[in-house]
Amino acid sequence: MLAAWGPINDLTDWLNDVAGNWWFLAVIFVIALLDSVIPVVPSETTVIIGGVAASSAGDAPYPVVFVIAVAAAGAFCGDNLSYQIGLRASGFVQRRAAKKESTAKKLAWAHEQIEERGGLLLITARFIPGGRTLLTLSSGLTRQSQRWFSSWVAVAAMIWASYAAILGYSFGSKFEDDHTTAFLLAFGAALTITVLIEVIRFARKKFATN
Repeated sequence: MLAAWGPINDLTDWLNDVAGNWWFLAVIFVIALLDSVIPVVPSETTVIIGGVAASSAGDAPYPVVFVIAVAAAGAFCGDNLSYQIGLRASGFVQRRAAKKESTAKKLAWAHEQIEERGGLLLITARFIPGGRTLLTLSSGLTRQSQRWFSSWVAVAAMIWASYAAILGYSFGSKFEDDHTTAFLLAFGAALTITVLIEVIRFARKKFATN
């Protein structure tokens, strides 16, 4: 387990080291894009680090609004890429569902969840690593309207990017000389908010069924 985390820890260390360069904005875009397709890529971490770097008084390499813009753009492009992958695979999955009952049930369940909970599900899923990939792929697999999908993921990407960047920026401005502490506090807050979203969602679902 520790060995598996090694590459991620190395990547995080590298991100911290290079965050003071203006081209780190391109890194934020690429990682936010990839995280929609490969959920092990640490996009929240990258955006938070960018927010911390933007908070440096007097020598910030870029304003926090740039961090939000590139993170949102990367997330939006990545979500649409994941949707397209699902859409391209939908024919194969539909044919498999016609032959295998378990596949048909999973596909029907995904379609039902998306229809029942709508675009708000896309917003919630953006805050759940892995969940965003599963849902965006499922939206393509179940052939949801691309216009509907793109509209909602645009909103989700902007909310997510603003939340992560502003967390980093806010904590970074309070701990200008200790970016490590600022990052850890911001990341902890991000994790707490994500857990709260899941708890509230579970409670609402349980209440509705009673």
